[in-house]
Parts: sequence; C-alpha cells; structure tokens
Amino acid sequence: MQLFPVILPTLCVFLHLLRGGSGSTTPSAHSNQRVAVTRWLPATATWYGSPEGDGSSGGACGYGSLVDVKPFKARVGAVSPILFKGGEGCGACYKVRCLDKTICSKRAVTIIVTDQSPSGPSAKANHTHFDLSGAAFGHMAIPGHNGVIRNRGLLNILYGRTACKYRGKNIAFHVNAGSTDYWLSLLIEYEDGEGDIGSMHIRQAGSKEWIAMKHIWGANWCIVEGPLKGPFSVKLTTLSNNKTLSAADVIPSNWVPKATYTSGLNFSPVL
Repeated sequence: MQLFPVILPTLCVFLHLLRGGSGSTTPSAHSNQRVAVTRWLPATATWYGSPEGDGSSGGACGYGSLVDVKPFKARVGAVSPILFKGGEGCGACYKVRCLDKTICSKRAVTIIVTDQSPSGPSAKANHTHFDLSGAAFGHMAIPGHNGVIRNRGLLNILYGRTACKYRGKNIAFHVNAGSTDYWLSLLIEYEDGEGDIGSMHIRQAGSKEWIAMKHIWGANWCIVEGPLKGPFSVKLTTLSNNKTLSAADVIPSNWVPKATYTSGLNFSPVL
C-alpha cells in the first residue's frame, strides 16, 4: 500500500524522534551473510493486471511511473513480506521459473521487487510468494503457451537471487515532493548488483560528517535536520552484503522537489 507524499514529512519526523532525535554517523548494522546466487528455492507465484501488462501502477516501493517504462517495464514483481523486508527488499532482483515441463520453459525470468504482496496461498508469515506482472508470468511459458500458463493462475515455482543489471544506468536520487531545507526525502533508483539498501547517509556542503537518514517506506529515506545546505553527497550501504558507495555532491545546492539527480557511478553488477 502506497503512502501519500503529504504524510511523509510527519512519518519522517516521528521516526526521527522515535530513534533519538539526532542523526547518527554510524552505519546501520545488518547481517553480512552472502547472497546465494545459484541456490534455487521453492515458492508460489500468481499474476495480476492485464495479461500482457506491466503489473502494478507504482507499488509499495514508491517507484511510481518508473514501473511503466524500461528497464522496469514488464519485469515488476510484488513479493511476500519475507522478501519485502519492510521495504528494504525493494530493488532486489530475482530469477523465477515454473516447474511443469508441459507448459514451462527451462529459461528463468528476471524480475525486480517493486511492490509487496500477501503471503500467497499459505497463511504462514514466512511463505515466499511472487505476484508477477501478466507479461512476466507469461514469459515463464514455452512458446505459444503464455495464455495457458496464465490460465493456471497459481504456480509452484523456483526462485533465486540474481544481480541487478541496469545497462547504461547509474544510481539516481529522486527528491520527493514536499522536501524542504529542514526535511529532505530521497527515493533511490537503478542500483546494480544487490539492489537493496540497508542504510543511507548524507553529507552537507563543507562538512566531513555523514548523517544517517531514516528509512520511512519502500525505497524512500529521509532526514530531519536543518537548515540543510547543499550540494549533498550521499553514501549507500547494501542490505545483503554491506557494500558501500559514495556519490560526491550528487544533489546540487539549487535542488528542487520532484527532480531526479543522477550520479556518475553504480555498484558492480554482481552479487
């Protein structure tokens, strides 16, 4: 479920107060467990939207209209809470393939986490489920069986984590609507490699201090501080393997809400 931009400042302030009211310069602690690249695990899958459609319009990660255009187009996936991880699983990439040899292709389809789904047919909170766009679901079929596979509705599948690869793209930061010199909210886009973000820090003009941002929802982070002075440098740390990347002065001093600022770098497209 998406949150409307008008309530984001309130949520960010609440998290700021809840966590102590001051920005920490220490990155968030997350598991350093390696991501298994070739390990296939069981799950279930359904599809939604139009049969050849892109799936969700926007989604709980907050990517908005990006899901309707390449490289997201027709590759979007809503995942159950165990993979959504409260929004920190947004942007992660998975390969999925179905098992019925009479209708399923041997090739796997790569999807990007852009939304959250329920736990699927199981009431168990730890059940892994994918709700795919109609196009992605159909691509798991052997040629000519796209409609047949969609008519099944629910499939047993295998899934595995894979590296995100946004060819020709670098990491970008979208300044969310409502941002001010005292409340700044950013949406992260196009992270190669692991795709998920576990912590995010910002550094103001003329400062050496990295200030921790708060994760508010989906792929959105914020900071309550001020007055904030750009240009801003941003440091990202991945959730899965704690890889770090710093984009110097990526958001200019004359930044404006609703604008997107692209860095000149990205993570390595491997896990």
